[in-house]
Amino acid sequence: MGDIFKAMALSNKGISQSDRIHPMDVQMAVFHCADGFLKQLMVTKLSQCQYALPLFVPDPDTQQIEFPLWTFRQINKSWKMRNTNNEIISQTHPVYKTKTPMVFFFRFGSVSSSKSQLMNSLINEKHNTFFHRNCPGSSRTRVLMDGVVEIAWFSPSGKNTDKFMDCVAFCNLHGDAGDHEKQLQILTEMASVNVVLLPQLQNNDKSATIIQNLYRNRKPFICLFTEDDSAVTEPIKGKYKIGLKERNQSEVSEELRRTINDCLSESSSTFRLEDVSKHSDIRVDEDDDECKRGREAAQQMMSLLEKKDLTEIKDSFLPHQGKLWHQWSQKNKELHRPRAYETEMDISRKKTEMKNIRHQQQESDITTFIQLFFKQIQCHAENKMYFLKWLEIFLTSKNILIPDKVEQTDLERISEELQVASFGLEHIMREIGQIYESCSSVKKNKKDLQVHFSSLPSLAAKMMISGFPLELMDGDAAHVPVIWISAVLDKLIQKLGDQRVFVLSVLGIQSSGKSTMLNAMFGLQFAVSAGRCTRGAFMQLVRVSDEMKTQMNFDYILVVDTEGLRALELTGSSTRHHDNELATFVVGLGNLTLINIFGENPSEMQDILQIVVQAFMRMKVVKLNPSCVFVHQNVSDVTAGEKNEEGRRRLLQTLDKMTKLAAKDEVCDAECFSDVIKFDVQNDVKYFAHLWEGNPPMAPPNPNYCDNIQELKKTIMSHASKSHGTMLIDLKDRIKDIWEALLNERFVFSFRNSLEISAYRKLETKYSKWSWRLRSDMMEIENKLHNKIENEAIHEVEETDLQTELKETSEEVEKSMSEFFEKDTDADILIQWKSSFEIKIKEIQENIVRETKKKLNEILQQRDLKKMIDAQKTHHENTLFEKSKELALKLKDKTNDEETLKKEFDLFWKHSVKKIIRDTHPIKDNDIMGDVKHFLSDIYESAPVGHWMESKDIFSVQSYTQYVLFKKEFKESVINSSRYTQTLSPEDKIRNFITDVAQQTDKMIQSFNISKMGYNISCIQQITDYIKMRVTEHQKRSGEYEFKNEFFMYLVHSICNRAEQMISDQHKMFRDANDPEIYVEKKRAEYYSIFQKYCHGATSAAIFGEIICQKLKEPIEQSVYKKTARDLTDEIMKNCSSLNGNRSKLEKHILKTLAEEEDCHKYMNYIYNPRDHFKSFIRDEVSQYITDKFNVSVLHKMKENIKLLQQKIIKAAHESTEHVQVNRGDVGLWVKSFTQQLSDVLIFSEKDLSGVKHSGADNCNLLEDVIREELPAIMSDIYSKFNTEAFLVKLDYTFRPDEILIDHFCQCCWVQCPFCKTVCTNTIENHHGDHSVAFHRSIGLSGIHYDNTCNLSTHICTSAVGNSNLYFYPIGSEDKVPWKDYRTAGGVYADWSITSDLSELPYWKWFVCRFQKDLEKYYMKTFAGSGVIPDEWRKYSKQDALESLDKYI
Repeated sequence: MGDIFKAMALSNKGISQSDRIHPMDVQMAVFHCADGFLKQLMVTKLSQCQYALPLFVPDPDTQQIEFPLWTFRQINKSWKMRNTNNEIISQTHPVYKTKTPMVFFFRFGSVSSSKSQLMNSLINEKHNTFFHRNCPGSSRTRVLMDGVVEIAWFSPSGKNTDKFMDCVAFCNLHGDAGDHEKQLQILTEMASVNVVLLPQLQNNDKSATIIQNLYRNRKPFICLFTEDDSAVTEPIKGKYKIGLKERNQSEVSEELRRTINDCLSESSSTFRLEDVSKHSDIRVDEDDDECKRGREAAQQMMSLLEKKDLTEIKDSFLPHQGKLWHQWSQKNKELHRPRAYETEMDISRKKTEMKNIRHQQQESDITTFIQLFFKQIQCHAENKMYFLKWLEIFLTSKNILIPDKVEQTDLERISEELQVASFGLEHIMREIGQIYESCSSVKKNKKDLQVHFSSLPSLAAKMMISGFPLELMDGDAAHVPVIWISAVLDKLIQKLGDQRVFVLSVLGIQSSGKSTMLNAMFGLQFAVSAGRCTRGAFMQLVRVSDEMKTQMNFDYILVVDTEGLRALELTGSSTRHHDNELATFVVGLGNLTLINIFGENPSEMQDILQIVVQAFMRMKVVKLNPSCVFVHQNVSDVTAGEKNEEGRRRLLQTLDKMTKLAAKDEVCDAECFSDVIKFDVQNDVKYFAHLWEGNPPMAPPNPNYCDNIQELKKTIMSHASKSHGTMLIDLKDRIKDIWEALLNERFVFSFRNSLEISAYRKLETKYSKWSWRLRSDMMEIENKLHNKIENEAIHEVEETDLQTELKETSEEVEKSMSEFFEKDTDADILIQWKSSFEIKIKEIQENIVRETKKKLNEILQQRDLKKMIDAQKTHHENTLFEKSKELALKLKDKTNDEETLKKEFDLFWKHSVKKIIRDTHPIKDNDIMGDVKHFLSDIYESAPVGHWMESKDIFSVQSYTQYVLFKKEFKESVINSSRYTQTLSPEDKIRNFITDVAQQTDKMIQSFNISKMGYNISCIQQITDYIKMRVTEHQKRSGEYEFKNEFFMYLVHSICNRAEQMISDQHKMFRDANDPEIYVEKKRAEYYSIFQKYCHGATSAAIFGEIICQKLKEPIEQSVYKKTARDLTDEIMKNCSSLNGNRSKLEKHILKTLAEEEDCHKYMNYIYNPRDHFKSFIRDEVSQYITDKFNVSVLHKMKENIKLLQQKIIKAAHESTEHVQVNRGDVGLWVKSFTQQLSDVLIFSEKDLSGVKHSGADNCNLLEDVIREELPAIMSDIYSKFNTEAFLVKLDYTFRPDEILIDHFCQCCWVQCPFCKTVCTNTIENHHGDHSVAFHRSIGLSGIHYDNTCNLSTHICTSAVGNSNLYFYPIGSEDKVPWKDYRTAGGVYADWSITSDLSELPYWKWFVCRFQKDLEKYYMKTFAGSGVIPDEWRKYSKQDALESLDKYI
């Protein structure tokens, strides 16, 4: 087994105690390396943990002693003591000001007993206040502690068991006191009692002189001898000796405590921390320049507050946040919560009052205090942090503290005083916020503000970045300063970039340890003392370390701390409402909400849970999805698993019960809490141990509490890693949205999710691009197939062929969609629409394919129908060629006599053309409206058609009731409803019916392909039959009324009248192309050119080449025109400001144009016929764009397309020549190859050359050369004739840029609000979900008026639905419906989402004022009585109206 003695004698290979780093060396090394703020934070945290604090710190290099007074500035000490009447008195003081007795411990030489351990036994035997040699981790050697003096305080609790009856400071000098004379000298002088440890007293020792002096001094002096075992003795009064050797530690501790108490009872000497700095031979950290300047600046400000009554300070020095701000806040709430019978005039009056308050705020002087604050911030930019910290310290020390015991009757008074007198940095920032809001509202800087008000948010943003909390909700006014918060967040984004943040909100009952928990978890500095509870809500940024960023995709955590629910300061009837408001606000903001429950009182738990559940239910209804974690604090035994399981079960039961109650209030279908929010009762409920291990004020923090904090932190990080968080810019909108909804009281019905709206608009813009990409590519495919059909290269078109052609584009669009939904910054919001938009894109693709197939098949059918026309035309052309050739051969001898040749040709031409005209029927001009009259006269023989034909336009008729025969029962209800608030008739139904019929007939007319087939009277017959069929169907479906004959006649007339120009243009194209007299005459010059060549003996190949070129001219022209039109459409979609976005942007430009033109007739057309107005606007924009950009862009595109086509034709000619040579073919093979190669770009085929004899034209090389030479002249001729008028006239309507864009933009939702006629802004036709608009307008614009009056209403839909006493009667009903419950009316009303808020567009207020007389004349009613136009509306200028469009749309 070996020899134990030898084994134990071997050297220890392990780590020796001397090799370990002493824990206090680590603390002091960090302390030496830290800046002033970190040192202060370290010392503050050490104090909270009841550890001793560094009082004197020698410099490791120079041994210069530093007194870190700055580090003590944020520490307060609280204790309780009994007065002479045996009453308990509470005391709370900043530790640097506190006057207490001080006991100083030091040692000489090396002693066997631990001085620090002995001191711990005096202060708290259960906690190592001073680190000592027997603590875990201690080592024999230490490097940085010798000469360090630490200080700790004993704070009594007012109980008889207290070790000391008053607060007592204990100082501990580390190391041999003989080596640290300065520390010894200063502290022995300042101490109330000096206590020395030494082995034994020796006369010749170096310490003997010092001990002798202390013994002779009048101050109490205690000697502790480690080598003496005697009990306490008092050789002379005030001088004590106690032996420590081999004595019971508890006994020694008790003797020493009694002795110190005896000494203190005799001594009147007190110690104050600040007085230490008076000693000249030590360095004070606060003497550093930056700290000193910061203090002087803060003291300068504080000097203004001297001798001021605390309860009056805020009123005197911070006037902007006082009475005026509170009045404005109250008015704002009243504005959002209308009383019964409130009109727009009342709303306007409130707004005016609010503006006046803002003016008063803006005009009030900035106090000297705030001016000085601005000055100090600017002058001390480098030591700004010191200045702000000093100011915070001084202000905190000036606040009122709550007495420990007060009578119930005094509670409210003291609460009020506390609220009024509390004065911190947050109040200064609140004042600055109100200065900013008032200046921003009136758009004017304050005369006594040294900087421009726009720079103020930057100051707050810098403070947030530096770690200061920012007030989010003003707790005194119970209001969110949205303008200020938005501006600060904007500046924050400027400075940091638009960072992604995880918002962590905290809710709980007052004084439940919320702020303490946050401070412990994130190192924050929310106020935690009993007298300074958080008011309102504050937010603070916590930067996420690079290491943590790997676990979650966030740059910052934004912590939102709130005042306690059921707060003392807010007791009374409004408590419940305020708590619900606060809870809803922070729950809505948070990605995760911590619900903090304190203690195990079931009634308190029930109260807070009901509030919290209601808040989460509101989030569910408005489609916000936060998560939550419950923290149950102050639980007696957190380790008891069974008890915790039972607690979880009870909590879930309570939550389910509260859910059922809240579901009734919020009109939500939920049976249990898990129906409301994703919640895991096992992982999302945390039990926390007591914060303190023992009873305060001397109890240290409970280590289990710290473990609980870490566990909670992991849970939060787990939630964060699964969350998308919030972008700062989105947070700004979310704050505004939630607060606006809360102001309206009916949160669920008032909430407008700006983030969703913004994301959806972005999606709509993308959708517009995706759909345009599909349409654009299909147009190219359609053009190619159209050419092939005309060239008889294909004889049928199947959907599968089109899908195959479109497959590549379709896949690219799908890929783009997938990337957008996955990678966009709003991916988490957009995901809800992914499937519906994928379906929509699929549907639009199917529609495009279906429509294209239909069009191409119609062309196929029409191709066969017009074969005779084309054949006749080709026959005439070829006959002329052959006849001219024969004439040329006869005149071969007279080739030098040009005059004779021309004369002969003219005679030949005249004779030939006359014969052609005689043999064919000329194409007549059309008389469309004459045909319409003829048809209508046949249908209604008795109708005086001629009387009304010129005057009636069904699209601009104000009311359709004159054309309707009501059935008896319906007529009565309409008459009965005419006296009510809103006279609603079937007007909307009829108007929508007319719009749809007009749209379908437009498509029908386009399908006639008049430019290719020509016009005939059957077109009118088909249109008339279709309209008659639709009218009959509509009457059957409605069952409420029948149309008079005049209605049908006016409808047919108006539709045909609108289409007349289009039909005429198309027919002219057909006539120009197919009337022999016209098209033959156009070709005279070409025929004469060929005739000349025949005369001069040109080869057959050369002449045949020229004939080909001449025949190519018209197809080239059409191809180039169509290609240029498509290219131009693409360019317009990119470059034209009104047409390069989505439908909302287009509408903004329409409204701007209307305002510039100031034509009421056009406005009414826009209001009642929005689709027509959009079409007209698009046509005007495209026409203007072509005119403006013709020389710059359109001609350039034309030139490029001509060049490309020329290259293709020459290439086709060359390859055809090669093909003939390889296959030893003839000119026939060349023609076949040539036309096939061009069949997808030109309407040009073999049949176009079928009648031209080309015998002897076998030299294909020559043929190719002729084409190469002649083609540029033809192209040049086409280019020279290209102008703005010819461009659109020569294009078929379906290929025109304006018609393509109309087709693109107008395939959207056109449903109008049943009240104000605003068009739904959704860009998808037949979309899912409700119709909605960003801004409604005054309902008076659609003729709505008050009961039994001719007074038009000025109500705006969004304010009307918030009014509890407004009613309307739905169409055909006598049952009145409250506006606020408009959906219950069913039908069109149920399909609209109208939020109750104050969203409005100043544009429409300006419009009502500008066109008041026109509107009154139009509706034959007036804006008077209850409908009088508010004065506030009249303040808007046209410029304001236009600017509001840019701001809000």
